[in-house]
Amino acid sequence: MTALGFLYPGHSAEDDYPRIEQLLGSDIRLTVVHTDIGEDAHRVDALLEMGSAARLAAGVEELRLSGAEAVVWACTSGSFVYGWQGAHDQVRALARTAGLPASSTSFGFAHAVQEIGARRVAVGATYPEDVAALFAAFLKDAGAEVVGVRGAGIVTAAEVATWEYDQVLALARAADHPDAEAVLLPDTALHTASHLLALEKALSKPVLTANQVTVWEALRLSDRRVNAPELGTLFTKEPIVQV
Repeated sequence: MTALGFLYPGHSAEDDYPRIEQLLGSDIRLTVVHTDIGEDAHRVDALLEMGSAARLAAGVEELRLSGAEAVVWACTSGSFVYGWQGAHDQVRALARTAGLPASSTSFGFAHAVQEIGARRVAVGATYPEDVAALFAAFLKDAGAEVVGVRGAGIVTAAEVATWEYDQVLALARAADHPDAEAVLLPDTALHTASHLLALEKALSKPVLTANQVTVWEALRLSDRRVNAPELGTLFTKEPIVQV
């Protein structure tokens, strides 16, 4: 049994995690602990507070008691908003507090892009454009070439959580670029676990989504390799890249 822990802000698309656990089809348990989201706003000041060390530390003990072998801060905007170095500092602090290997969804995206061999990517973000641009800057610092960024302008995770497949697909299509080798949808409030194959078929290229890469990153930390084709291209390549 491999037990993986996730600190998830508030309540939006956390039901993606039991769905992913089911699709993994092996001896893997995903434990989600909810952190206090504070103000639900895709705004820099609110995101910095949401990802603060104190808010993350509050959920760590519950994860330790669950037997988690690794912990991932399951929030993209609440990690890349700190910038490349700040996001490293954030996960180092989380690792010290938890006494476990730690990472975040933003680093999950950085590592997943490397894993699928994509050099050029397009971003379809639910966020306002200024926040989406911060994610693009983070990816560039990770070594990816960002050929297009589309922000949907949504301020709250609560609204993102209501999106249906057609809206997710429309965002992905709007973000796609002829030069992009993959399309990234960076919001853990967005339900995508049941749509990965359909999205990839519609775009004819890999699609990386926030909750998908969050789980993959936790598996990477635990040195687990799981082939789960229903979770998209990312879960059909082995071995998982070691960083």
